[in-house]
Amino acid sequence: MNHIISHKSTLIEALRALNDLSGDVMTLFVVDENRTMVGTLTDGDVRRALLSGLSLQSEVSDAMHRNFRYLTTVSSPMDVRMARRSGISLLPILDEDRKILDILDLSRQTTRLPIRAVLMAGGRGERLRPLTDSVPKPLLPLGGATVIDRNVEALQRCGVGEIYVTIRYLAEQLEAHFKDSEVKCVRENMPLGTIGSLSLIPQGELTGVTLVMNSDLFTNIDFEEFYVQHIEQGNDISIATVSHTVSIPFAVLATEGLRVTDIEEKPTYTHYANAGIYLISNRLLSGLKSEHIDAPDFIAEHIQRGAKVGHFPISGTWLDIGTPADYQQAQELLGLLPY
Repeated sequence: MNHIISHKSTLIEALRALNDLSGDVMTLFVVDENRTMVGTLTDGDVRRALLSGLSLQSEVSDAMHRNFRYLTTVSSPMDVRMARRSGISLLPILDEDRKILDILDLSRQTTRLPIRAVLMAGGRGERLRPLTDSVPKPLLPLGGATVIDRNVEALQRCGVGEIYVTIRYLAEQLEAHFKDSEVKCVRENMPLGTIGSLSLIPQGELTGVTLVMNSDLFTNIDFEEFYVQHIEQGNDISIATVSHTVSIPFAVLATEGLRVTDIEEKPTYTHYANAGIYLISNRLLSGLKSEHIDAPDFIAEHIQRGAKVGHFPISGTWLDIGTPADYQQAQELLGLLPY
């Protein structure tokens, strides 16, 4: 970790260390002889120390900032968000003894979501034939990457480190694609549906949350906001949704039998459609069997059982790449999205 320096180092040594960070976030984390973090140091801190009368041979401990912000292993995405909004770019993650476990670089990673993710990539992509005759739909190229890579990278930017991909059709191509990555492929021997395939994934902590999504989506959904809402609302299941507005060009009657109780001229209705992205409590996923279960059936069953289910309207771009026209539209939209 190039950002760590001893509290006994001199200011000239600190300046050399900061200079070596050129092009990176220029902040040093100061540790004592027990490797316990005791402060932070920037080039501004060094400059102010020298102007106050310290010399280049003074120790870092004389110039460091002692009131610093950090994360722990139990810090929430809300803590990261507060730091990011304060303009902090680099956050140390400390253990209970205040020793540095890791460093979160917010210039490269936007947050740190404590979830695992499962991307569904087993379908045949029939409507995209002949493009999918020899290539699985998730591996179709899209702006210098593949469709699934864009979703994997978006999750990794949110700090999701445990990512699984369920595969079946042309599975060997997806296995080869992710061979040298941290993404784990899980092959279905038979179609298991969106939820049934989760039975092949190692069971997570019951208090945790799993994100499930279709791998062929083109979206810039805010995963952080999705997760924060899920937690704040106390949901068992959250469904990402896209709004569809329907305008009726006639007057619509409200009736009770043959009696008219109201009339509305050319009304407009907004409906929320399932976007194929879910946050599900691991408690609900425990004990799944290897049998075909689709997400709508699973969710409907748990609503009947009293589970709290909420929805998260996607405010950005969402496109299900299911047809050649959708694929073309995704390519046209690509240059307009802030990736």
